[in-house]
Amino acid sequence: MDTVIFDIAGSLGDWAATLGSGMADLVQAEPPRPDAAPVAPAGRETLPDAPGGGLLSPPPLAGAPDGIAATKLDPISLFWQADIIVKGVMLLLVFASVWSWGIIFDKVVRLRALFRRADAFEDRFWSGGSLDDLYDRLGPNPRDPMTLLFTAAMREWRRATGRDGAGGLTASLPQRVERVMQITMSREMEGLERRLGFLASTGAVAPFVGLFGTVWGIMNSFHAIGASRDTSLATVAPGIAEALFATAIGLVAAIPAVVAYNKLSNEIDRYARRLETFAGEFSAILSRQIEERGGGAAS
Repeated sequence: MDTVIFDIAGSLGDWAATLGSGMADLVQAEPPRPDAAPVAPAGRETLPDAPGGGLLSPPPLAGAPDGIAATKLDPISLFWQADIIVKGVMLLLVFASVWSWGIIFDKVVRLRALFRRADAFEDRFWSGGSLDDLYDRLGPNPRDPMTLLFTAAMREWRRATGRDGAGGLTASLPQRVERVMQITMSREMEGLERRLGFLASTGAVAPFVGLFGTVWGIMNSFHAIGASRDTSLATVAPGIAEALFATAIGLVAAIPAVVAYNKLSNEIDRYARRLETFAGEFSAILSRQIEERGGGAAS
């Protein structure tokens, strides 16, 4: 009986001690002060190195050091950021493009003027007037190939008629006149076709020169990856942008050069056929006059 009483008393003592410690904890837990810092929720950590701190600060980008400047993609910035080899390629392609446009402008203006002058000369030539009077009015220094053909043939005609007389007209004068016109036409067409080869070369070579700049820029990008041991886009983007910019300049130089070369070649061929037609017609006129003079002299 005494043992049971002691066991009940011990249990009641332990329960009272436990209740007392819980009440002490509740009394010691005071509410936080208004100016106290908030406590982070369980399972979440703050970013100590993030600028501005706090939970809402974004984490830094992988591979991007603090304060790194974004790569500019405008043409001037891409040029100055490029490697020396890529810069040389870009300058070469820009020079080729500018020179090609200068040739295109010169040839277009000149061909339009030549067709205009050819129309005016043919109107005067087929007006029915005297060829000698037309030769005297044109003067010794004509400005277009068709007029040069006419003056060269008339000069040879006058030399022959003044030196050989009527009896020597039918021997070799038609061949000499045709040869003089052919030489004059070849010389003028050679001058008209000058620098067209540069357009053809630019159209064929410029894309490959730009491709060389692209390959070199990509090589630099892979070298940067190996040196920094970082495969992020921020590491390879500048080199790839410069490389693609070199390719773009190559296409800008090549496409107008090819289109202009084909167009100008067709126009020059059309003008050459017009000169050949005029030379044949004028040679026939001189041959007819030679035959008439020869027939008159024989009678």
